[in-house]
Amino acid sequence: MNMNYFAGSVVAATLIGTMAQADKLDDIIASGTLRCAVVLDFPPMGSRDETNTPVGFDVDYCNDLAAALGIDAEIVETPFPDRIPALVSGRADVGVASTSDTLERAKTVGFSVPYFAFTNVVLTREDAGVDSFEGLKGHTVGSVAGTFEAIALQEQVDAWGEGSFRSYQSQADVFLSLAQGQIDATVVTSTVAASVIESGKFDGLKIEGDAPFDIDYVALIGLRQEYGLLNYLDLFVNQQVRSGRYQELFDKWVGGDAPDLTIAKSYR
Repeated sequence: MNMNYFAGSVVAATLIGTMAQADKLDDIIASGTLRCAVVLDFPPMGSRDETNTPVGFDVDYCNDLAAALGIDAEIVETPFPDRIPALVSGRADVGVASTSDTLERAKTVGFSVPYFAFTNVVLTREDAGVDSFEGLKGHTVGSVAGTFEAIALQEQVDAWGEGSFRSYQSQADVFLSLAQGQIDATVVTSTVAASVIESGKFDGLKIEGDAPFDIDYVALIGLRQEYGLLNYLDLFVNQQVRSGRYQELFDKWVGGDAPDLTIAKSYR
């Protein structure tokens, strides 16, 4: 057999096989349903209303994405620590779950460009004796394990060498622990802090200044090898911004001017 012919046949067969293989985006569209991992104890991004229906910025964002694909949306309730496992195990197709775009997470999942940006504040009790971020020194604080603010807060407690840090599985557990006096304060996004105080579910909570953490840019997530899906998510976020839908959703769930999603001197 002519070896050049044989080699060419192998290459052609490989290319045909690759071209015929559908990617995740094709599979999602063919299924007729987009399954979004969403955190539902993180208002106003995700929560449940009085009828137990999922609502929030992330819920609407998932619905918008499904509508753009021409299919139905399914909200998969996912606690913070389970966002990436939900994708890896196949229980969800994408994560619309306020996921910080860290390099460590990028070893497992792929990120879109940022679709939201958070700043952080100190949330404490009126009787806890905390009046600023520096005032956390020596106190017992807590946050949800694995989140951007938890990692930054624990590093700060370790640097101070005073006080202690406790991790929790959900945001609701953090707020309950704070209200009951098991911790003296937490650091959360300004949007969540305002929403929790406004809800009236936890008495005696107040905001005491900003936390000096970097802006927390969060992205949509998918499996890292699914380039077709990730490229689509990038374009979708871009369309949400330039169509005005991003600002519309921000007005609905937060209020005011939506934060800038661009970074100075960056290619994005």
